[in-house]
Amino acid sequence: MLSPDYQITESKEEDENDGREGALKMALYFLRNMELKDLADKLQEKMYVVFETELKRNLKNKYQSVFEGISKQGSSALLEKIYTEVIITEGGSGKVNEEHEVRQIESRSKRPAGQETSIRCSDIFKPLPGQDKPIRSVVTTGVAGIGKTVSVQKFILDWAEGKENQDIHFIYPLLFRELNLMREKHLSLMDLLHHFFTQIKQSTFPSQGKHKVLFIFDGLDECRLQLDFQNNESLTDVTEVNSLDVLLTNVIKGNLLPSALLWITSRPAAANQIPPDCVDRVTEVQGFNDPQKEEYFKKRISDQNLASKVISHIKLSRSLHIMCHIPVFCWIAVTVLGVILGSSGGGQIPKTLTEMYTYFLIFQTKQRSLKFENVHDLDPQWNHKVILGLGKLAYEQLEKGNLIFYEDDLKESGIDVKEAAVYSGICSQIFRQESGLHQENVYCFLHLSIQEYLAALYVFLMLITKKKDLISPKQAFRKVFKILKIKSVQKSMIIFHKSAVDKALEHEDGRFDLFLRFLLGLSLESNQTLLHGLLQRGGNKIGNEETISYIKEKIRNVPSSERVINLFHCLNELNDHSLVKEVQSFLSAGTLSGAELSPAQWSALVFVLLTSEQKLDVFDLKNYIRSDEAFLRLQPVVEESQKAQLSDCNITEEGYASLASALRLNPNHLRELDLRGNDPGESGVKLLLDLEEDPQCKLKNLRFLKGSAAEEACAAVASAVGSNPLLMTELDLSELIPEALGVTQLCTFLEDSHCRLQKLK
Repeated sequence: MLSPDYQITESKEEDENDGREGALKMALYFLRNMELKDLADKLQEKMYVVFETELKRNLKNKYQSVFEGISKQGSSALLEKIYTEVIITEGGSGKVNEEHEVRQIESRSKRPAGQETSIRCSDIFKPLPGQDKPIRSVVTTGVAGIGKTVSVQKFILDWAEGKENQDIHFIYPLLFRELNLMREKHLSLMDLLHHFFTQIKQSTFPSQGKHKVLFIFDGLDECRLQLDFQNNESLTDVTEVNSLDVLLTNVIKGNLLPSALLWITSRPAAANQIPPDCVDRVTEVQGFNDPQKEEYFKKRISDQNLASKVISHIKLSRSLHIMCHIPVFCWIAVTVLGVILGSSGGGQIPKTLTEMYTYFLIFQTKQRSLKFENVHDLDPQWNHKVILGLGKLAYEQLEKGNLIFYEDDLKESGIDVKEAAVYSGICSQIFRQESGLHQENVYCFLHLSIQEYLAALYVFLMLITKKKDLISPKQAFRKVFKILKIKSVQKSMIIFHKSAVDKALEHEDGRFDLFLRFLLGLSLESNQTLLHGLLQRGGNKIGNEETISYIKEKIRNVPSSERVINLFHCLNELNDHSLVKEVQSFLSAGTLSGAELSPAQWSALVFVLLTSEQKLDVFDLKNYIRSDEAFLRLQPVVEESQKAQLSDCNITEEGYASLASALRLNPNHLRELDLRGNDPGESGVKLLLDLEEDPQCKLKNLRFLKGSAAEEACAAVASAVGSNPLLMTELDLSELIPEALGVTQLCTFLEDSHCRLQKLK
């Protein structure tokens, strides 16, 4: 090894490696005793190089292929052949986003392009121009299936192949779902790494500061450890034994191997488990933009004519097109539409989420019949026990908020752990079983939306086939039982639907929003016809008029715009577009500014504007109705816009207070704000300017207002923009009359070397 022409050879058998390791440790010991320090250091460094080479080889073998459906089943593809770059942006409010993840995707699809700073996956640890502080720790967030893990996989593969980030010597990817299996163990950091990377020996453990190490903790949202950063004791010795929880918190805090880089991925709701002072950069995976969606379909479908058909159909349905921001949903769309549009017989093409997921379930069931039983039947061969078992697990874990399950969870849902392989075999692309390295298995659905669909299907089947209502409260349940006794399916379904709507609205985190969409969609005769074998009889002709009326009543009375948006999607699933058509007729006729809208119509207008294909670049309130009511009703649209024209719109103090509150909660969109010609009073001015001092505020262009308290307003403007000087580029105070104090403070701001102001009126 010390010879200049020494070549690193392929790894030998493990026993031989252990023997070589022992010999090398002895050689190091004797060389240091003989005070041949240079030779000892050289040998030690060569041993590191050997280990790095072996680690790269192993990681390349592990990460060069990707299974889009489920690992260890189906066919894999080389990552480089199908990989499509996803959008990763820097920044984040640091606040927990309690919206349902699909709602986050729908919201994000409206943001104007180029509004946020994009970062290449390979540059995740590289400072941006003007950023001097080195980046040690990165937290990357993103909804389920958006591409976090695949981005990590691409980063590791590029490193292992010698393409990127060669300044890093060792990368240790660790999955929280596998770490969970060791949560009761006590071990040292060196023991932990040796458990997952058997090549690591004490003599090749990275020396502090000399070798650049990267720890990747993937899937923080799946973590079942406490991660008690406040009370866990401090550790600095990599050989000291302690609980896994203590080890991880000390690695993240930088007590253990403080020079090591750290990359943590998580769904948004769990990211706040990491203390802000332990994070140097927050990034967000936003999935595919429109060109990337098309690129993905063209890579995944070899027949380019068929790929074009799939792309064209996706564009026809706004809800499907939005969902294709999620790479996993693109794969589901390819699976379903590739078969329907590629078959000579054709067939009904799914236009709603419920139809898409119903076809997906059917195709996977048929695939299983063909693969394991060689059955070519046109109708799927349903296994009722399996579907009900999966559905029960999906629903019970959805109520608990769990995406990852363990053997105990399966047992609680009545699934025999020994039959788990049968479950994953029958629905190989729906429910997956992953082996932990040395212990029990880990289970999950391919994506949260599949869990929500199966949960809805289970609840629906229990009502239709077992006469059990799992949604309605006990009092309503007794009514349903009496109704079912007299065989009035229609009345029982109405009570059932109303209870489901109420259940979804009760959960502010949106946990049951998509579940509700699927549940209502399953009541349509068209979807029941597709599932007729599973329902054990033909579809029930259920009129949904009363359910639709109940949803519209909720739309009138529910204050939260996010909750209302989902209710409109529910109406879409029920094929009711009446409210939307009313508003669209006003928009087409150009008569909206003179119309008196009902609360439900206002909500419909918000829905239309937020889900239209047109990007929300400029919002001009004068195109609608110049009033405080209009401004308050349309505020969700203002929040999602890049530029808001609100001049001469009679906005009062209440409107300004509401705007300031909304932008503080959702600060990453609005860049330009024109407020001229409004008089909210001194308190309204202060509310808005308090916002400007928030470091998360991104306003760059502020055209201000007239007001009775001109001197105080001007001074407040100077104070606010002076506290956040790096962003503001244009300021219009032409309608104010700045007195001496205001002018003085404004000049102080202008003299600041960090001032970026380009225009001042």
